[in-house]
Amino acid sequence: MGEVQVPADKYWGAQTERSRNNFKIGPAASMPHEIIEGFAYLKKAAAYANCELGVLPQEKRDAIAAVCDEILAGKLDDQFPLVIWQTGSGTQSNMNVNEVVANRAQVLAGGKIGEGEPVLKANDDVNKSQSSNDTFPTGMHIAAYKAVVEVTIPGVEKLRDTLKKKSDEFMNVVKIGRTHLMDATPLTLGQELSGYVAQLNYGIKAVKNTLAHLSELALGGTAVGTGLNTPKGYDVLVAKYIAEFTGLPFVTAENKFEALAAHDAIVETHGALKQLAVALNKIANDIRMLASGPRSGIGEILIPENEPGSSIMPGKVNPTQCEALTMVAAQVMGNDVAITIGGTQGHYELNVFKPVMAANFLQSARLIGDACVSFEEHCAIGIEPNYDRIKQLVDNSLMLVTALNTKIGYYKAAEIAQTAHKNNSTLKETAIKLGYVTAEEFDEWVKPEEMVGSLK
Repeated sequence: MGEVQVPADKYWGAQTERSRNNFKIGPAASMPHEIIEGFAYLKKAAAYANCELGVLPQEKRDAIAAVCDEILAGKLDDQFPLVIWQTGSGTQSNMNVNEVVANRAQVLAGGKIGEGEPVLKANDDVNKSQSSNDTFPTGMHIAAYKAVVEVTIPGVEKLRDTLKKKSDEFMNVVKIGRTHLMDATPLTLGQELSGYVAQLNYGIKAVKNTLAHLSELALGGTAVGTGLNTPKGYDVLVAKYIAEFTGLPFVTAENKFEALAAHDAIVETHGALKQLAVALNKIANDIRMLASGPRSGIGEILIPENEPGSSIMPGKVNPTQCEALTMVAAQVMGNDVAITIGGTQGHYELNVFKPVMAANFLQSARLIGDACVSFEEHCAIGIEPNYDRIKQLVDNSLMLVTALNTKIGYYKAAEIAQTAHKNNSTLKETAIKLGYVTAEEFDEWVKPEEMVGSLK
């Protein structure tokens, strides 16, 4: 293919440079760094497994491991310039890592890149017992698993815990319910918040239920899943080392053909992330509508006022954290479409949408975790009832008439509500005027605090 000029101050080689020149699409270096870290873990693990199985000398193992540790420490971040939009197998990013490891090892050994006997060869040593077809999905699973357990789940749990505290605190605050955006029977603010807590619990559970599949690694399948050019026992051993180095329960994939040709684990786990996004969208929308006002909205709750909301309207403050969270939810739902399409692109023995699936997954995992932390710190933790407004709306609600259904029947109760609404009178006044109840009966039967069911 001819010569290619590589910057003298960089550790990458010709294959990386060709990719850099051939795929000038979007922002430079858009391949997520978590993927590069995943490669560092697996390259180090492969070196250890190959050495233990007698196909790689110990000094080469140690040279590979030393550079991988530098990558994991963030010392070589500027050596990975490639974009997401490259070959669908991620081959060029695999070679980017191989070249950087080999050339950096040369320098660490006191040599110069391209001069003398190489300490490591990118393909023969760093990539030993590997193919891009099994390394990229392995790096993708490592990165995805780590992002979910280190960023997503802790962030959602933080928000969940705060909403649970608020739910318990406000369990006796009786407010009016709403269905179809219209007035309904009462419930408590704590009960309303408990629904949000349950949604997040189910979302967390859904994500955790997918992790066993996500923990399966393709490494050892090599080109098409047969394990060609790997020593016996390599797949199990390399997964063991990855688990040891990451502290996470990774195992070798039971079926390497599935692990290379399909990325159902990514589709599955991201589906659970989408479930969380749906829940978070509902929660954020409810909170901003309940806090709407301050004088012309529902205004049942108060949320923190964090920053000015308008460049033209003095004193205006907006529910910005709610807006940010709903935008995150929209992005995650969009990412799910891209990942779904990516999951369909497994043709015969290889899926060729790996980079875009990985990038969208990692963005979703980070966004959900970060947004939940932000929402908790700047909104949820400061939620308080607006007691006067809540009482006003409960007292004026026509749907309290539902308590009379079992006393005077549905149709008479409906007549009371409709007449009260038409005449702009209270339920009590109307019920007495129509002769359906006495004042004493109304006060005994229509008690909002007794219409909310169990508060346990």
